[in-house]
Amino acid sequence: MRQRTWTIISVAAVLAMLGATARAATIDLVPVGNAGNPSDMRYAATPGYGSVGYAYAIGKYEVTAGQYKDFLNAVGGIDTYALYNTEMSRTDCDLSGSGGVLLYGCGIARSGGGTVGNPYSYTVDSAFVNRPVNHVSFWDAARFANWLHNGQPSGLQGPGTTERGAYTLDGYNGADGHTITKNDAAQWWIPSEDEWYKAAYHKNDGATGNYWDYPTKTDLGSPPGRDMTELSNPGNNANVFGLPFPIDGTRCTTVKGEFELSDSAYHTFDQGGNVWEWNDTVMISSTRGWRGGAFDYSASDSAAFVRDYEAPTVEYYGIGFRVASVPEPCSLVMLAAIALGGLLYRRSKHA
Repeated sequence: MRQRTWTIISVAAVLAMLGATARAATIDLVPVGNAGNPSDMRYAATPGYGSVGYAYAIGKYEVTAGQYKDFLNAVGGIDTYALYNTEMSRTDCDLSGSGGVLLYGCGIARSGGGTVGNPYSYTVDSAFVNRPVNHVSFWDAARFANWLHNGQPSGLQGPGTTERGAYTLDGYNGADGHTITKNDAAQWWIPSEDEWYKAAYHKNDGATGNYWDYPTKTDLGSPPGRDMTELSNPGNNANVFGLPFPIDGTRCTTVKGEFELSDSAYHTFDQGGNVWEWNDTVMISSTRGWRGGAFDYSASDSAAFVRDYEAPTVEYYGIGFRVASVPEPCSLVMLAAIALGGLLYRRSKHA
């Protein structure tokens, strides 16, 4: 199926009160069809994921530091709900850190005072524009989705920008929030665990229950390698832990689509490795799910049977996200035509 790019067009406005200039962020999406596919039931410990009864679209890549910087400049002049974490400014892959803790950011720097007269403004290091954002909480990701849903407006963080739309947050930033779920009319959202799982592992071979073990279209006997040139093990590489470390000079993460041959069956990239990705499924108690592994985790952590979770307030160097959306009308027509063609073909075989 064809890949496509969606551009959300918004009016670039100079906000007299905040002194911020908005810039439209471009989100690349791929369609995910084969509606009604059964769940993956292969793993006794973690059965039953990946069944989705509708067509949707999902981010081809993780949300990047450049896209998140645009978001911050649009709504973060007065950062009411702490969308920015100061650790984001780091650009070195520091293995020593404080107390032996790995320290790493995504190159987003902040200046200004965060007031009406002296609002914050944000820049991103040129080497990190197309690398994934990190140090984002689930609520940060939900507010980004609300911003997309609302047409990428500029202004204070409130109902028309970050607090309503895909999710009704109304200022909530706590460690529970298990009742906050995607609104029915959402146009953009954080993928559910099933949506994320299907895009990563389903074989894209019809409404089947057929799945790969890794997002690089391989199974457990062939875990991803980590060759950025794709000359070794072509089509089965990811930014996972190994030596030498870090994988890209002094940078822990890789740019979007770096492993250009190693996409999923639906043509997403980096659903294995790079950074863990939030999904909006409520897990144990009020926690939210993560999937996909990260640059400091082994290849096996990107396998389909691995799921993790944390409090929605957690922000750290190894967590980012991607977004999902409704498919554009032409994609729905195309998916319906493919399904009808398959049905007619099956009938002709049995005529």
